[in-house]
Amino acid sequence: MSEPTTVEQYEQLLTELQTIVERLERGELSLAEALHLYERGAELAATCQQLLDMAELRVRQLADG
Repeated sequence: MSEPTTVEQYEQLLTELQTIVERLERGELSLAEALHLYERGAELAATCQQLLDMAELRVRQLADG
């Protein structure tokens, strides 16, 4: 099986992040579970931001020729 593309990777991470946000918003977790999910969510958000920054850089490079 081939490695996911950057777009596929971003979409997978964003889906996981959205699931975490939904679980946190329900407020049915223990404090320990909520902290664990918050930490994972922060990691996912940072990785998603890095992927977006890379995509923006690539678009700029393509636009500049």
